Amino acid sequence: MRENAKTPERHAQRMAAKQKIMNERIARADKEQGVLLVLTGPGKGKSSSGFGMLARALGHGMKVGVVQFIKGAFSTGEEAFFRNLPNVDYHVMGQGYTWDTQDRERDVEAATAAWAEAKRMLQDESYHLVLLDELNIALRYEYLDLDQVLDDLQARPAMQHAVVTGRYAPQQLIDLADTVTEMKVVKHAFKDQGIKAQKGIEL
Repeated sequence: MRENAKTPERHAQRMAAKQKIMNERIARADKEQGVLLVLTGPGKGKSSSGFGMLARALGHGMKVGVVQFIKGAFSTGEEAFFRNLPNVDYHVMGQGYTWDTQDRERDVEAATAAWAEAKRMLQDESYHLVLLDELNIALRYEYLDLDQVLDDLQARPAMQHAVVTGRYAPQQLIDLADTVTEMKVVKHAFKDQGIKAQKGIEL
């Protein structure tokens, strides 16, 4: 008779086997280096995940930098919370959503200025983590030169982490990244139910 998978004995066997596999993986993962993470896809949570990593880094006493490429026409909870904390260098450089600005020249100027700020951080080893929020949107609309962005990301200090968020991450960036997560939509309050963005949720 087949042993019930829900018994404590069977569970313990499975967890012991999993522990062995995980310990072997941990033992093999002996490299220590800065990681490039890309958070993309149509689902909610890309910037939220990036700011979660920012909070984690601050909890370890690390110095962090933030450059927001699209947001800027309105204040966000992230900005209100993080901007004035110690060890945070926070720059809101966008002009708002592209459908609101309707001015490509102004958007290119804003993105260029934002990248200059980002590049300064990416060249400074005192920054342990740099969050480039909505950079993918600036790349999608070709407000920035993709090759230059990739070169600057690749040339950053060896132990510096960089997090790039936004829909439509270009394949070249995905190829360069160490970790890529694609957010998927299952249901969305705004699109599916007409529920507006609200403080604390900011859909």
